[in-house]
Amino acid sequence: MKLSVLMASLAAAVLFTAPAAQAADTLAKIAESGKITLAYRESSVPFSYLDGPNKPIGFSVELSNAVVEAVKKKLNKPNLQVALMAVTSQNRIPLITNGTVDLECGSTTNNTARGKDVAFAVNHFYTGTRLLTKKSSKIKDYADLAKKTVASTTGTTNALVMRKYNAEKNLGMDIVLGKDHADAFLLVENDRAVAFAMDDILLFGLIANSKNPADYEVVGESLQVEPYACMLPKDDPAFKKLVDDTFTAMMKSGEFEKLYTKWFMQPIPPKNVPLNLPMSDQLKENLKAFSDKPAT
Repeated sequence: MKLSVLMASLAAAVLFTAPAAQAADTLAKIAESGKITLAYRESSVPFSYLDGPNKPIGFSVELSNAVVEAVKKKLNKPNLQVALMAVTSQNRIPLITNGTVDLECGSTTNNTARGKDVAFAVNHFYTGTRLLTKKSSKIKDYADLAKKTVASTTGTTNALVMRKYNAEKNLGMDIVLGKDHADAFLLVENDRAVAFAMDDILLFGLIANSKNPADYEVVGESLQVEPYACMLPKDDPAFKKLVDDTFTAMMKSGEFEKLYTKWFMQPIPPKNVPLNLPMSDQLKENLKAFSDKPAT
């Protein structure tokens, strides 16, 4: 009888403590390991991309670095080890959810579907799906894609948007997916696709760094407006607060705007070509609102 009472008590204790055990505690994990792991993208210009072997640079990389400094200060660990991990559109969410990566700042859309698996920091950019095409193709809008091959990238919202649009408009497009943005761009460059559907800012970045920038253009209206935000583990309010506080402080101080000018208005590596993309009205508003509101 005593054994059964003990077992019942233990079961009750397990039930009581289970929710706490399931909650993420990224700061405790980092403190214990002495290491923070950051994800980066290899071809998301100008957010996160490679400038030489294993050297990620970009707007989002600098946001990640600001979080690292805040973590060092919070944990009093000035010599905190920083591990870098390349991710793709397809594996970035699983690597956050399984604890391999602590923070992903790349070119990731903050939407409600993804919000079921991960948390998002304050939004730091707004974009929409448009089309990269060769000027010689004469493609000017989505209707021109009927019965043609169109590229997008595996694991992106853009691929989903294009499939939905294709079905609704009965265009008969053949949508092919590259493993990353550079791979999808190659499909257009090599004439295996007439257009690449992706967030417009990434398309401008790819053109600026291509072999023959004058050969390409971005066409079509944005099919939807989507916010970009850094991803972090779900149900970890302490870590989310640290990340959000870091970004909002940058937005309040003017540091964020200077960073934007550096990566979107001035010449950037590797070709030192400026994107010349002024800050959107949505982003200007978010420098005051500090919203982490997702796209639907």
